[in-house]
Amino acid sequence: MKKIGIIPLRKDSKGILGKNKKKMAGRPLFSWVLTEAIFSDLDAVYVFTNDTDIISYIEREYYWSDKVFALLRNEENANDTASTESSMMEFSAKINHDYAVLCLLQATSPLTLAADINKVLDKVTTEQYDSALTVVNTHRFTWNSDGTPQNYDVFNRPRRQDFEGLLIENGAVYATKKELFLTSKNRVSGNIGLVIMPEETLMEIDSISDWGIVENLLTERQKKSKTQQRINYLVLDVDGVFTDGGVYYNEEGEMAKKFDMRDGMGLEILRENNVEVITLTSENSKLVAQRMVKLQIKEAFFGVKDKYSFLKQFLATKNSSFGAVAYVGDDVNDLTNMCSSSLSFAPANATATVKLNADFVLGTASGAGAIREVCEIVLKYNKRYD
Repeated sequence: MKKIGIIPLRKDSKGILGKNKKKMAGRPLFSWVLTEAIFSDLDAVYVFTNDTDIISYIEREYYWSDKVFALLRNEENANDTASTESSMMEFSAKINHDYAVLCLLQATSPLTLAADINKVLDKVTTEQYDSALTVVNTHRFTWNSDGTPQNYDVFNRPRRQDFEGLLIENGAVYATKKELFLTSKNRVSGNIGLVIMPEETLMEIDSISDWGIVENLLTERQKKSKTQQRINYLVLDVDGVFTDGGVYYNEEGEMAKKFDMRDGMGLEILRENNVEVITLTSENSKLVAQRMVKLQIKEAFFGVKDKYSFLKQFLATKNSSFGAVAYVGDDVNDLTNMCSSSLSFAPANATATVKLNADFVLGTASGAGAIREVCEIVLKYNKRYD
């Protein structure tokens, strides 16, 4: 049974300009649900958008996954008045209705996890519902505009623990069998199954005030999911970690960057103690590539913008997890990896946001021995496991 996901995105957003591309915890908003879709039971996931910049980003950034595709959406189905269903119908026709189950995922629900997607899919594929959607169970009392209560007796106000609550659609995940979708032209129909998600997932991003709340929920969720074990991988950003963040240019382009020789010795000692060193940078620099060869760092990755998705996939290929990672970063594009890794470090001259979320703020600055300081801490930390 072929299961495919669609993430519809519009180029223009009235509430928050450029919302889908705006960085949330250092990553484009849409990438949060896209990553979870990649690691879910979906056979394929399509980003369906009229934004060619997003299409280019996806084709460039997610080359490592054979599940991810980007398709151009018609402008008439991407305006303010177009329904999501009209976009889904257009998408279905473009792929010749080649699926058994269609799963709608919303980028404005970045708290969605792969497990939530899988539960919705199971409702349709295993439990034999025609369609399914996600809800939250909220213990709130609701009222009609005429001043009458909807879901409780004001003279017999129930205690929270005795109140079954109210199921509210949170707009995160929907799934439907193809035949019912093509007949009803609606995201859910027939016998509908429900999957309950945590109450905080009721928060969608429709305004700037929502943004900061959800961003904080995401970073705290990643931190709470941390696990401790032996550190097997030290993952390093380059600019602002190996270097002081500065670069010298001449008329021909990049000319020089400053590295600290003491860092190289620390990394050599780490490798001798069975800790693999990995570099992960968003830049493409010949100077950096040469330095990584000199340092004998075999796993050096360049031009990576979505560092979290990339590292998650890398660890999966190693049959490992973020629990085995110590991460060093200096700016917001490292933030999600830092909040997810077992140990996270920020150089003394890192950005304020990164230092606020790091497990350790180093006493030394980048390009001045910060990595050597990290190496000493990791070696001491691993002694409890060796």
